[in-house]
Amino acid sequence: MMLSLRIISRLLEYPSDELWQHCDELVAAISRCTELSDVQRDTLRRWIGEYRQQALFDAQAQYCGLFDRGRSLSLLLFEHVHGQSRDRGQAMIDLLNQYQQVGLELNAKELPDHLPLYLEYLAVVEPSEAVQGLDDIVPIVSLLGERLKHRHSRYADLMVLLLELASLDVNLASICDKVRQEARDDTPQALDQVWEEEQVTFIGNASCDAQTKQHQRRFADRIQPQYLDVGQLTGGQ
Repeated sequence: MMLSLRIISRLLEYPSDELWQHCDELVAAISRCTELSDVQRDTLRRWIGEYRQQALFDAQAQYCGLFDRGRSLSLLLFEHVHGQSRDRGQAMIDLLNQYQQVGLELNAKELPDHLPLYLEYLAVVEPSEAVQGLDDIVPIVSLLGERLKHRHSRYADLMVLLLELASLDVNLASICDKVRQEARDDTPQALDQVWEEEQVTFIGNASCDAQTKQHQRRFADRIQPQYLDVGQLTGGQ
């Protein structure tokens, strides 16, 4: 098993009190990550050390500012591939079936395409399967990594580690160009545009629930996900 994937999975989760309290255990486990080089183990130790130097509240605010504002840095993998299309539902079902085959059970609040959960799954399969699973998400991880670098976030280092553990090469020049040209979707102006409410009027028997669903549809339609051209990003491999 690739223990490093479980460690990175934990570090990509929301910075909870529990996570904060177990950081020392994560550091101790790094020495058992035989799939990592000495340089990679040092990188991961240093990352956790810098992570813990900030206050928990600041870490939480930083996390929300990155991953919960807009879609471009969403940790939901299928957001970057299927968006709101019907294909996303079937992809979720297929992924759930994979998890069940290895005994991984989800609670009602977990979405199967959440990157930390997917890494948790890869951490329990055979190393060759784990590498193949990483190869499957290389285009997404590389795009997330470049966007995080663009925002000067240390989380980019975790994406680099994931790419180094994969076996698939990626066309980084193409990704850099894409990130430089795209408009950010986490600015106050972009978020205001998404959440701009029309005046709520109640006509006939229109319910609050119907109004809510209408707004959710508007939200889904206003900001489109950043779709990936997998062949272009991987150099057609």
